[in-house]
Amino acid sequence: QLRLYQKIQTRLIRELEKKFSGKHVVFVAQRRILPRPIKGKPKPYSQKRPFSRTKTSVHNAMLEDLCYPAEIVGKRIRHRLDGSRLIKVHLDKNQQTNVEHKLDTYSGVYKLLTGKEVAFEFPEYML
Repeated sequence: QLRLYQKIQTRLIRELEKKFSGKHVVFVAQRRILPRPIKGKPKPYSQKRPFSRTKTSVHNAMLEDLCYPAEIVGKRIRHRLDGSRLIKVHLDKNQQTNVEHKLDTYSGVYKLLTGKEVAFEFPEYML
């Protein structure tokens, strides 16, 4: 169902941003995280937990949803000396003009939803 929304998402976002007087609009699909199975405890589910319901998978999918028109071309995780992490996300250079002014909003929304710090970049590739 998300793919159907993404076909019209750019036009829909443009119209909603006009209606809400320039505020940024973001679509994130509803996803479910299932708890990881613990050894020795009886299983609440009779089936194996699918990978699409893991915390990692759901958080990655949220990140994809947040910056939809721009495609994620790379990710780096920077571990700081104090133990905190910063996820650097490299976005596609083709969508830079459409997405660049929303990057602070994207990182704020992702921090609110997942508790993870994220920084978005448009890297210059050299061959």
